[in-house]
Amino acid sequence: MNKHFINLTVENIDKEHLCCAISDKKHQMGVSAKKNWLKERIIEGHIFRKLDEKGKVFIEYAPLETAWVPIYGENYLYIYCLWVSGSFKGKGYAKSLIEYCINNAKEKGKSGVCILSSKKKKPYLSDKKFLLKCGFETVDTIKNDYELLALSFNGKKPYFSEKAKEMKINNKELTIYYSLQCPYILNCINQVEEYCNKNNIPLNIIAIDTLEKAKNLPCIFNNWAVFYNGKYKTNYLMNESFLKKMFQL
Repeated sequence: MNKHFINLTVENIDKEHLCCAISDKKHQMGVSAKKNWLKERIIEGHIFRKLDEKGKVFIEYAPLETAWVPIYGENYLYIYCLWVSGSFKGKGYAKSLIEYCINNAKEKGKSGVCILSSKKKKPYLSDKKFLLKCGFETVDTIKNDYELLALSFNGKKPYFSEKAKEMKINNKELTIYYSLQCPYILNCINQVEEYCNKNNIPLNIIAIDTLEKAKNLPCIFNNWAVFYNGKYKTNYLMNESFLKKMFQL
């Protein structure tokens, strides 16, 4: 494994791809939105590290204090996303990326590194088995389903906010919380709005556009959270077939 990794910076971000949506034209608005979001986060210590290839091989993390998730802890790094796909799998890239993050945390004198996962594999969340092999352990859970995994250097452990553990809201209509961190989200919103308008389905879309909003969410959050009938449903980026199944249309 002699491939070269690079970190995005304010200086190079405009000319670099974001791994997730490299050539798909329908996601280019989302790519631009994420790059603008990242430019503000990078100065807060946010790291986007990727393989210098055209592929999905990257890790994205930030100081927990400025991470847009309803998770708290003393002096941690939070991993938003660790993704290695396609022909790049099985070549040690995931291990290399997470080791970089762990070493970075130690160099900065952090208490540890944490990440959202789940008891059973869920879309867009890192595999728990891989994380356990890297020394992580489960430190908090929500409804015996979603889990917060952490690698602690000093015994201190992060935790979900009490509000995040509610996983419910008072609003009964289809409600989606989203941020612009994922390049796929703007296109998903367009699809959901079009479908709901066509089928007369009430829809409430809530932009999570500040750190304060993110820290006070009523559920786990990894850029996208869907509620229906007041209950949390999924973090799946919805398309027409998923909506048809949900509403049985």
